[in-house]
Amino acid sequence: MAWLLDAGMRAGLRRVILATGYRSGQIEQVVGHRWGDIEIAYSREDEPLGTGGAIGLALGQVRGDGVHLANGDTFLRYQPSAPEAATRASGCVMGIALARVEDVGRYGAVEITGGKVTGFSEKGGSGPGLINAGSYYLAREAFDRLPREAAWSFEERLLRPWSERGEVAAFEATSDFIDIGVPEDYARAQAMFAATGA
Repeated sequence: MAWLLDAGMRAGLRRVILATGYRSGQIEQVVGHRWGDIEIAYSREDEPLGTGGAIGLALGQVRGDGVHLANGDTFLRYQPSAPEAATRASGCVMGIALARVEDVGRYGAVEITGGKVTGFSEKGGSGPGLINAGSYYLAREAFDRLPREAAWSFEERLLRPWSERGEVAAFEATSDFIDIGVPEDYARAQAMFAATGA
């Protein structure tokens, strides 16, 4: 979390909403309400709401005309203003940051046509390709289109159907993707941060 917040601060972010659940009190105690130049707000799930429900709850605290979304256990280097620009330029209300990897098997590949995401292949393929890097831009015009129930899946209710309709912009100018959710990538992240200072 510290590395992600530091990278966001260097990229110019000034306000971050942390969607928390399990052990949220400990996160709030460590991070506090300011992280350098960043104002920190919290959106706490009292019960699991799924990926979409967590986003929907946090949107109530968004200021401005859109929001950048990022997984808390994924590191990705990119300029936050770029996916927003790509989304606006394509006439979409959602953009997704993609990462190029040597083997898509663990993640599933993303299919793009004309700068837009058109589909997702299931995990189990192989070879190099583009994958969903877990970072998005959502324009405010999309907020009213989100499901109204408390708990729902962002991937199943928004990402997949909107992509199939050509409503999701693709953004490829990223680097240093790490999905820190497995032990070997956690170790790789520690080595990268130690070597580069992220």
